[in-house]
Amino acid sequence: MAVASDQTAPAPSSHTSGTSGTTLSAPIPRNTALGLALAALATLVWSGSFVTSRALHDSVPPVQHAFWRWVVALVVVAPFGARQAWRQRRVIRRHAGFVLLASLLGVTLYNTFVNEAGRTTPAATMGMIMAASPVLMALFERASGVRLGGRRVAGLLVACGGVLLLVGEGADVGPGDAWMIAATCCFAAYSALLRRKPAELGGAGFLFTTFLVGAVLLLPAQGVSLAVQGGFEPSYETVLPVLYVGIVSSAVAFFAWNKAIALVGAARAGVVYYLQPVCVALLSWVLLGEGTGWGQVLCMGLIVGGVVLGAAGRR
Repeated sequence: MAVASDQTAPAPSSHTSGTSGTTLSAPIPRNTALGLALAALATLVWSGSFVTSRALHDSVPPVQHAFWRWVVALVVVAPFGARQAWRQRRVIRRHAGFVLLASLLGVTLYNTFVNEAGRTTPAATMGMIMAASPVLMALFERASGVRLGGRRVAGLLVACGGVLLLVGEGADVGPGDAWMIAATCCFAAYSALLRRKPAELGGAGFLFTTFLVGAVLLLPAQGVSLAVQGGFEPSYETVLPVLYVGIVSSAVAFFAWNKAIALVGAARAGVVYYLQPVCVALLSWVLLGEGTGWGQVLCMGLIVGGVVLGAAGRR
């Protein structure tokens, strides 16, 4: 689940009213294009973290994988966020409930559940299940009064249809699926929550604080894991993936995702997130040798088409 960005006002409307009362269509605002690009970047990076969770399933216990991920991320973000977090400490205390909930959903629970799922579930299947999160994001936004628009709903349905067909193409259902469903719910709730982030909570400071609180919340589980499972052996095969998820999948991806939501909202960013099963399937095929058939390729094309349609506008 980031260097969170300062809350940015919603992008201006794509329609401009003239003095005659007519309405003219305008190009997609620059902020909207940037938000979609950042959402795509975060989606690609997080796809790699699913592959990493699967690759480390028998060498690094899930809780330890999550804990060290956030410790690494905390170290990376500290030069940018620690001082800002200290300056806004009174604001953080004032919004302690919001910060605690964001940390629990986006840091403590989400990635721990993903790592648990990776013990038994193929990476491609994890990505397919995770693709349900945009539907939940859209529902959360709609429940809060945000109008989605016909084009976005159509894109959501097209991409969702592609995901369902992709799952039907041969997803190997395993016991880790329940963990991935729980992770999906946590991520969707976290993304919807970000839209309501108080403007006083600065980006880097908010990110540092959520990483810190989330890692602290993981400490009891980390202690139990060390006592019961023992530590893992540091090696090239274990340390590099943990560094990847700590630096790229945490600091970089969370910054990009939080900024994307500030610019375009969780629903539109969620449509772009439908690209994740495509990215995960391709990466797992290249890096782990998990198969991808022609039927899956066609379904991926449907997903991409839905993303393009749904991300284009609100009409």
